[in-house]
Amino acid sequence: MSTLESIKETVKRELPAWLESDPAFRQAILDLTASLYSRRDETNDWFHQTLDEMRRERERQDARWRKNDERLDRERQESERKWDEQNRKWDEQNQKWESNQAELKSLHEEILALGKRIDRSIGALGARWGLRSEKAFRDALAGILEKTFGVEVLNVCEYDDEGAVFGRPDQIELDVLIKNGLLILCELKSSIDKAGMYIFERKARFYERRHDRQADRLIVISPMIDSRAQDVARRLGIETYGEPEEVSN
Repeated sequence: MSTLESIKETVKRELPAWLESDPAFRQAILDLTASLYSRRDETNDWFHQTLDEMRRERERQDARWRKNDERLDRERQESERKWDEQNRKWDEQNQKWESNQAELKSLHEEILALGKRIDRSIGALGARWGLRSEKAFRDALAGILEKTFGVEVLNVCEYDDEGAVFGRPDQIELDVLIKNGLLILCELKSSIDKAGMYIFERKARFYERRHDRQADRLIVISPMIDSRAQDVARRLGIETYGEPEEVSN
């Protein structure tokens, strides 16, 4: 081994003891190597500066987090306020809708009840009007036939004991026209339908049996004759006229 290498090995082996036992030697070594590392006080200063910077950065981060949390909390509160307001509006709308539905239902029921009352009133009025208008129509036609055409008009009311006309005993009313010795049985009505035409034919046959005389003509005079009643009239040999002036001799 060379002398230089031997010296290096000796220094490595003995240096710790020399530094421990010789303060002057230790200081000399420290001065000699001072440029290779920072001094303790400088290291301590750097360390404290770093800690201070880290602390300030953490405080800045905390401040930013607090601001962010405060912003999020305000946004959350605002969202909750808007949601509560919307729910309140929905509740109000639902209450109004339910109230409107109840009012509409009540109004609908009132209209139905009113409609039924009106129907009953109209029905009763129509029945009374029908009876009165029927009599007025019959009286007017009878007057025309008697005064204009010299026809004798008799309104016959007889009781059907056997129920031949209506299927049970009932009063039978029939208009009898007599002209030049001819017996004409007539129905003077403001309107007549199929059933009415059949009833008239049965009333005529009842009259013929009761008085033992056959009618020369069966006539229905009405401005409103149902088309199906016209078919029945043709089959039964009943003459139909819309106006008294149409009746031929």
